[in-house]
Amino acid sequence: MKKIIFTLITLFSFFALTPALAADDSPVFELRVYTTHPGKMPDLLARFKNHTTKLFERHGMVNVGYWLPVEQKGGDKLHYILKYKNRAAAEAAWKAFAADPEWIKVQKESEANGPIVAGVESTFLVSTDFSKIQ
Repeated sequence: MKKIIFTLITLFSFFALTPALAADDSPVFELRVYTTHPGKMPDLLARFKNHTTKLFERHGMVNVGYWLPVEQKGGDKLHYILKYKNRAAAEAAWKAFAADPEWIKVQKESEANGPIVAGVESTFLVSTDFSKIQ
Protein backbone atom coordinates (compact mmCIF):
# COMPACT_ATOMS: atom_id res chain seq x y z
CA MET A 1 0.00 0.00 0.00
CA LYS A 2 2.84 2.40 0.85
CA LYS A 3 4.42 1.70 -2.55
CA ILE A 4 1.17 2.56 -4.33
CA ILE A 5 0.73 5.80 -2.39
CA PHE A 6 4.37 6.75 -2.96
CA THR A 7 4.05 6.03 -6.69
CA LEU A 8 0.85 8.07 -6.98
CA ILE A 9 2.34 11.01 -5.10
CA THR A 10 5.47 10.89 -7.25
CA LEU A 11 3.46 10.80 -10.49
CA PHE A 12 1.14 13.57 -9.32
CA SER A 13 4.11 15.74 -8.33
CA PHE A 14 5.80 15.20 -11.68
CA PHE A 15 2.74 16.17 -13.70
CA ALA A 16 1.81 19.06 -11.41
CA LEU A 17 5.28 20.57 -11.69
CA THR A 18 5.65 20.18 -15.46
CA PRO A 19 2.39 21.33 -17.09
CA ALA A 20 4.17 23.19 -19.87
CA LEU A 21 6.12 20.11 -20.88
CA ALA A 22 2.95 18.18 -21.58
CA ALA A 23 1.14 20.94 -23.50
CA ASP A 24 1.74 20.83 -27.26
CA ASP A 25 0.39 24.36 -27.72
CA SER A 26 2.53 26.10 -25.09
CA PRO A 27 4.90 28.89 -26.09
CA VAL A 28 8.47 27.73 -26.49
CA PHE A 29 11.80 29.50 -26.46
CA GLU A 30 14.86 28.48 -28.40
CA LEU A 31 18.33 29.21 -27.09
CA ARG A 32 20.76 29.23 -29.99
CA VAL A 33 24.53 29.54 -29.81
CA TYR A 34 26.50 30.29 -32.96
CA THR A 35 30.25 29.77 -33.08
CA THR A 36 31.95 31.77 -35.82
CA HIS A 37 35.04 31.07 -37.81
CA PRO A 38 38.03 33.11 -36.59
CA GLY A 39 37.59 36.84 -37.26
CA LYS A 40 34.01 36.45 -38.53
CA MET A 41 32.03 37.74 -35.51
CA PRO A 42 31.71 41.29 -36.95
CA ASP A 43 30.25 39.78 -40.14
CA LEU A 44 27.76 37.69 -38.17
CA LEU A 45 26.67 40.64 -36.02
CA ALA A 46 26.21 42.84 -39.10
CA ARG A 47 24.14 40.15 -40.81
CA PHE A 48 21.88 39.76 -37.78
CA LYS A 49 21.54 43.52 -37.23
CA ASN A 50 20.84 44.39 -40.87
CA HIS A 51 18.93 41.36 -42.12
CA THR A 52 18.41 38.23 -40.02
CA THR A 53 16.36 39.71 -37.16
CA LYS A 54 13.93 41.29 -39.63
CA LEU A 55 13.59 38.02 -41.53
CA PHE A 56 12.97 36.14 -38.28
CA GLU A 57 10.10 38.53 -37.47
CA ARG A 58 8.67 38.09 -40.98
CA HIS A 59 8.43 34.36 -40.32
CA GLY A 60 6.75 34.66 -36.92
CA MET A 61 9.82 34.35 -34.71
CA VAL A 62 10.05 36.76 -31.78
CA ASN A 63 13.53 38.17 -31.12
CA VAL A 64 13.88 38.00 -27.32
CA GLY A 65 17.54 38.97 -27.03
CA TYR A 66 21.09 38.64 -28.28
CA TRP A 67 24.22 38.37 -26.13
CA LEU A 68 27.98 38.03 -26.37
CA PRO A 69 29.85 36.25 -23.58
CA VAL A 70 32.05 38.44 -21.38
CA GLU A 71 34.81 35.88 -21.89
CA GLN A 72 34.92 33.98 -25.17
CA LYS A 73 36.06 30.37 -24.75
CA GLY A 74 36.34 27.93 -27.60
CA GLY A 75 35.84 30.52 -30.34
CA ASP A 76 33.65 33.54 -30.84
CA LYS A 77 30.06 32.84 -29.83
CA LEU A 78 26.75 34.65 -30.21
CA HIS A 79 23.95 33.56 -27.86
CA TYR A 80 20.36 34.44 -28.63
CA ILE A 81 16.80 33.50 -27.73
CA LEU A 82 13.75 33.32 -29.98
CA LYS A 83 10.15 32.77 -28.91
CA TYR A 84 7.46 30.84 -30.82
CA LYS A 85 3.75 30.11 -30.34
CA ASN A 86 4.60 26.42 -29.97
CA ARG A 87 7.07 23.82 -31.17
CA ALA A 88 5.22 23.23 -34.45
CA ALA A 89 5.32 26.97 -35.17
CA ALA A 90 9.08 26.93 -34.56
CA GLU A 91 9.60 24.14 -37.06
CA ALA A 92 7.41 25.87 -39.66
CA ALA A 93 9.17 29.21 -39.11
CA TRP A 94 12.63 27.73 -39.62
CA LYS A 95 11.51 25.88 -42.74
CA ALA A 96 10.05 29.08 -44.22
CA PHE A 97 13.11 31.11 -43.20
CA ALA A 98 15.52 28.67 -44.86
CA ALA A 99 13.51 28.85 -48.11
CA ASP A 100 13.11 32.65 -48.09
CA PRO A 101 14.74 34.06 -51.26
CA GLU A 102 15.89 37.16 -49.37
CA TRP A 103 17.67 35.01 -46.76
CA ILE A 104 19.31 32.90 -49.47
CA LYS A 105 20.59 36.08 -51.15
CA VAL A 106 21.78 37.67 -47.87
CA GLN A 107 23.56 34.50 -46.78
CA LYS A 108 25.33 34.13 -50.12
CA GLU A 109 26.41 37.79 -50.21
CA SER A 110 27.56 37.84 -46.58
CA GLU A 111 29.68 34.74 -47.13
CA ALA A 112 31.42 36.02 -50.27
CA ASN A 113 34.73 35.96 -48.36
CA GLY A 114 34.11 32.57 -46.78
CA PRO A 115 31.70 30.94 -44.35
CA ILE A 116 30.80 32.84 -41.17
CA VAL A 117 29.26 30.21 -38.90
CA ALA A 118 31.33 27.21 -37.83
CA GLY A 119 28.70 25.62 -35.59
CA VAL A 120 25.17 25.98 -34.22
CA GLU A 121 23.75 24.69 -30.93
CA SER A 122 19.99 24.75 -30.31
CA THR A 123 17.99 24.03 -27.16
CA PHE A 124 14.21 24.39 -26.85
CA LEU A 125 12.94 25.63 -23.49
CA VAL A 126 9.61 26.22 -21.74
CA SER A 127 9.07 28.83 -19.04
CA THR A 128 8.54 27.85 -15.45
CA ASP A 129 5.40 29.23 -13.82
CA PHE A 130 7.52 31.68 -11.80
CA SER A 131 9.51 33.03 -14.76
CA LYS A 132 9.06 36.71 -15.58
CA ILE A 133 9.23 35.82 -19.26
CA GLN A 134 6.29 33.75 -20.43
